[in-house]
Amino acid sequence: MTKPRPTPGILDIAAYVPGEGGKGSAKREIKLSSNETPLGPSPAAVEAFHAAAARGLERYPDGSASELREAIGEVHGIEADRIVCGAGSDELLNLLTQAYIGEGDEGILTEHGFLVYPIAIKTNSGTPVVAPERDLMTDVDAILAKVTDKTRIVFLANPNNPTGTYIPNAEVRRLRAGLRDDIVLVLDGAYAEYVEADDYDAGIGLVRETENTVMTRTFSKIYGLAGLRIGWAYCPVEIADVLNRIRGPFNLSSASIAAGVAAIRDQAHMQKAVVHNSRSLPWLTAELEKLGLRVTPSVANFLLIHFDGVGLSAAEADNALKAEGIFLRRVAAYNLPNALRLTIGTEEENQIVIDVLAKILAGARKGSEAVAK
Repeated sequence: MTKPRPTPGILDIAAYVPGEGGKGSAKREIKLSSNETPLGPSPAAVEAFHAAAARGLERYPDGSASELREAIGEVHGIEADRIVCGAGSDELLNLLTQAYIGEGDEGILTEHGFLVYPIAIKTNSGTPVVAPERDLMTDVDAILAKVTDKTRIVFLANPNNPTGTYIPNAEVRRLRAGLRDDIVLVLDGAYAEYVEADDYDAGIGLVRETENTVMTRTFSKIYGLAGLRIGWAYCPVEIADVLNRIRGPFNLSSASIAAGVAAIRDQAHMQKAVVHNSRSLPWLTAELEKLGLRVTPSVANFLLIHFDGVGLSAAEADNALKAEGIFLRRVAAYNLPNALRLTIGTEEENQIVIDVLAKILAGARKGSEAVAK
């Protein structure tokens, strides 16, 4: 008896598991597992969303998302005809892989890179090649050492998720210069708006200057529109043409387009999120370190917390936090089995996390002392 069989490699894919949330304790539910903004979307974006629905949902949306592309182009000073919009940057990452990876080809990602990259590569019958990182940071030389004649695409999350680390513009340019011209370099800037380092660049200049570099961005993080799935890519003209040939003809809804336009035009609201993050990130880092936890320095809106040598594992800490209605992100699937990723929340949520972690760690230490006696 025969039955349908998926394309080779599909069953080798470990399905992506989103950040957890759900039933918290009777007291609360604090979801800090998916890097969502605590400020929510711009009120103007919410208003635009409702207005789009009120105008009627029976018509197809603008298939080219022209108004959104033009708004993005104006805000970032880039050409609208080189922008391709998608249902989140995830769709664009998958489209890029579909376009440039085939059977026998290789795609490179870093050791703790975004899990969507290997999924996209395997989905298109390619082979993911993992380049080791150095101190949880991208190592350009390690990536270049992994290049073979089969390499077709390199994914670089900058800043990286889940580590929160980044490499400066000079290193990104060195990477591009070290790759063959027929290799597409994808700069995933999902958290670019949060970075305030002087030596950081999301990649707009490199895309403009080359024919083989793409920058992807999202409205899911700092713009607070994760529920609408809006992403965009800034591409060389020929790559934009390729993506437009294979994407769905109506891959963004009318309401998503309208909300996205309003969101990106409200830069004041976006800046409030930057200010909140720049204030909360160092405070949370310092408070976690006071508890004896090691924290990877981050430039994004989340922190990677390590539980080595504190009397309990990351999994145990996660279970204890969930019992208190607090949801962080386990990152064992990223080869970080003893760490949790914490999204920056509101000031109140941040304080609660610190207080609850302090209680959990104190209990673990008391337990260890009792066993030692």
